[in-house]
Parts: sequence; structure tokens; C-alpha cells
Amino acid sequence: MRTEGDAHDLRHHGDAEVRDEGRSLVDLAVNVRAGTPPAWLREVIAGSLGGLAAYPDGRSARAAVAARHGLAPDRVLLTAGAAEAFVLLARALKVSQPVVVHPQFTEPEAALRDAGHTVDRVLLREEDGFRLDPGAVPEDADLVVIGNPTNPTSVLHPADAIARLARPGRTLVVDEAFMDAVPGEREALAGRTDVPGLVVLRSLTKTWGLAGLRIGYVLASPETIAGLERAQPLWPVSTPALAAAEACVGPQALAEAAHAAHRIAADRAHLVAGLSGLAGLQVVEPAEGPFVLVRLPRAAVVRRHLRDLGYAVRRGDTFPGLGEEWLRLAVRDRATVSSFLRALEQAVTRADR
Repeated sequence: MRTEGDAHDLRHHGDAEVRDEGRSLVDLAVNVRAGTPPAWLREVIAGSLGGLAAYPDGRSARAAVAARHGLAPDRVLLTAGAAEAFVLLARALKVSQPVVVHPQFTEPEAALRDAGHTVDRVLLREEDGFRLDPGAVPEDADLVVIGNPTNPTSVLHPADAIARLARPGRTLVVDEAFMDAVPGEREALAGRTDVPGLVVLRSLTKTWGLAGLRIGYVLASPETIAGLERAQPLWPVSTPALAAAEACVGPQALAEAAHAAHRIAADRAHLVAGLSGLAGLQVVEPAEGPFVLVRLPRAAVVRRHLRDLGYAVRRGDTFPGLGEEWLRLAVRDRATVSSFLRALEQAVTRADR
């Protein structure tokens, strides 16, 4: 375990790789599904614009999300993306020993620090495949945050292993932002009410391409939801985002997301197979998310050469527990993956000169 105070840039995210001069690059840095939002969802959002004169009313969307997970509406809180949920948790929960399990998405720790908390880290080990060891989490931790499947490692932890982290007096936050990209959403804890202190975060921005709209939600006990809601500003989720949320948890959308998850799995297998042919490159396997984590010599140099060849990938050294030799690669369609693999081989050759 390691405490805060190192040089990792917790505020660096994949969108920085394609901002400004990077906009013309093929994007394998951001984990938003390509080709989204679909036309039908754009129509739903556009249709909501006629109601912009009224203040947002989230009751219908909240009920729809609750029904999707078999929960009562008082166990659901809609948020402006999962990132807002992390801020609410950091501000509203009365905790003294927060622990974040790394490597993972860095916003939870950044939000906790900004709220004045001293954050301890549990660093999962490469030699263990970055898999969770529940025994590594200190018993006195009263807040534990973990991702599943985890960004950036793409590891899917067993639900039972995560549930073993639950304790009386402890809040267990599970970031399931990418769970709908896992076929069958196996190992999901969303909808569970038998795990004490469980808080599950979901995002609708990744699968549906709504990063610019900002929509996500929290699933937790009614008491926790009420406390988070008191910390929210008034009308935090816009009318278009509410319309999108309701649409994205409907039967048609869930069927489409399930189909997309299987397609992502096939495209990821194509990517991993291609990567395995590159000498000196290691892939963290089995990868279960819409991205893969790779380790290779001179990764920073390779990344720069990839930019010259027209591709953006996510640097890994901003994630606690990783260093400069790591890169995260978003899964794209088979044709894009094939062209990227050719570019990666060129970039590695140039780096070796």
C-alpha cells in the first residue's frame, strides 16, 4: 500500500491525446464506442429540445433506470456523468480512511484529494495480472473504490471477490462504467441489495457516445442516495441528458448494447491476436473491457511515432501503479485495428533504430 504524494498526473485523460492538434488522428485513446450516438438516439435527444424552457424533471428517467436494474427509484441518483458522482461521494460521505485500488480511473482519488481527504492506495501487481486480492485492502478502510472492469487494465474481477470487501461501517464503491461492454454483464454488482455499503456507478457516455452530454447514475441504499442528492446542485442533469438516459435503458437499447458488447469482444480478440505477434510487447490478459493495456520497451517513443503515423493512444504513466512503458489501446472495428497494427509495427521499428 502507498499513500498520496507521487508525481502521477491524476487529471490526465484520454481526450487530451486528441485535443487541438490531435483532432486529425485516428483515436485509440478515448474509450467511447466509435460511431455513436446512433441515429435513433440523436433523434430522441433532438426531440427533447422543445422542452428546454422548463426545468428538468428527472422522475421518469430515474424510474426507468431503477426498473432496468430491478430497484426502487429511491435507490437511484442521476448524475452529470460518473465523474460528478465521484465528486459527490468525496464531498458527502463522512469517511476517514479512504482507499483506492489502483491501477484504475484516477478521478475518484482526485476528487477525494480535492475534498481534503488523505487517500491510501492499494496497488495491484503486474505479476498477479492486476487481479484483486481482497486481503490487500486494510481492514480499517471505511471507503474502498475499485473499477470493474478496470480502466486501464481491462481486468474483470469476480463479483464475489469484490463483495468480500464489504464490511459494516464501510462504503464499497464499484465503478462499472464499462460493464455494459462485457457480454452478459457477468460479474456485475448493479442491482444487488445484499452487499452492505455497496455503491455502484454506471456511465451511459461510453457505450452510447454521450461524453459531451454528460449522463450517468449511482445505485445505492436510499440513505446514501439521499445524502448524495443533498450535495448535488439543483437540476444537475439537463433535459436532453434525461431523455437520453431513459432511452438508453429501454429494451431496444439494451438489446443493441448487448450486440455491441459481443462485437467489441470479437474486435478486441483481433487486436490482441495482432499485438501478440510483436516482439517484446506484453498484453494484460484476459482483457474484458473495450480497451487493452500493453507494456512495451520505449513506449513513450513509440507513442510519438504513432502520432506521426496518424494514431493517438493513451499513455499509461499517469495511472498509479504503472510507468512509462505502458500504453492503453481502445478497441476499434476490425479494419481500423488492422491498419493500426501495421502502424504500430512501423512505430516499434522506428523506436528500435
